[in-house]
Amino acid sequence: MKANALMTIGEAASRSGMPPKTIRFYEDIGLIAPAERLDNGYRAYDETDVHTLRFIHRARSLGFTLEDIRALLSLYRDRRRASRDVKRLALQHVAEVDRKIVELTAVRNAIAELAERCRGNDRPECPILDELDATTH
Repeated sequence: MKANALMTIGEAASRSGMPPKTIRFYEDIGLIAPAERLDNGYRAYDETDVHTLRFIHRARSLGFTLEDIRALLSLYRDRRRASRDVKRLALQHVAEVDRKIVELTAVRNAIAELAERCRGNDRPECPILDELDATTH
């Protein structure tokens, strides 16, 4: 059993900011180690587990994929790591975010252009719906 104070999954969830279902999922996919079990079969977590969950929660909030987080956790735990490996992962993620920004900007501009062409009056004609109905470009 772990040396410091143990807590239930509900307590760990509350302290880490993620739902119990997500914690169980991360355990199922091997992102986090399986929780110890109390005599009653309940999962038991300690401060180290909560710290790891907070790390994951923060990485997810920054949009890192689960595989990226797996790599980041591995690097975090490796005290002999090279910071260039962490930076490389971060910069790859920045490039992916930049790509998504370009895509979303194009979508936003297309929708804004359609909305600009729509008169928005009581008539049924609507270029927005016409464009959505178009089968060819």
